[in-house]
Amino acid sequence: MKYLLDTHAWIWWNMNPKKLSRRIQSLIAAPAKYEELLLSAISPWEFAKLLEKRRLAVACDSEEWVRRAMDMPKMRLVPLTAEIACRSAMLPPPFHDDPADQIIAATARQESATIVTADKRIRSYQHVKSIW
Repeated sequence: MKYLLDTHAWIWWNMNPKKLSRRIQSLIAAPAKYEELLLSAISPWEFAKLLEKRRLAVACDSEEWVRRAMDMPKMRLVPLTAEIACRSAMLPPPFHDDPADQIIAATARQESATIVTADKRIRSYQHVKSIW
């Protein structure tokens, strides 16, 4: 099975894994339990925006942090393709209007992946699979 990390799940795993549910901590810690961990290309951008808004801080260069945070077993960065961009604007309703979440949902649909997220809005969306 493929799992797509929502931005906060990726950040928490790399900054404070105890914020993740026990189920997700156990999953990510055991690469044999999954085929791939995916990360949407929008997530490093969201991370940079959190730094810019001073909602997060890191002790090293932000690009170095991202490189290290992506060094996870079976991790693959999914680029923001034209197809995903278009599909993110045409998700089956109802979905909320956060563009980054729309891209994450469209990426999960494109990749047939389950989204790892604490976001109740994504978890209640019937057109993607999600776990927490």
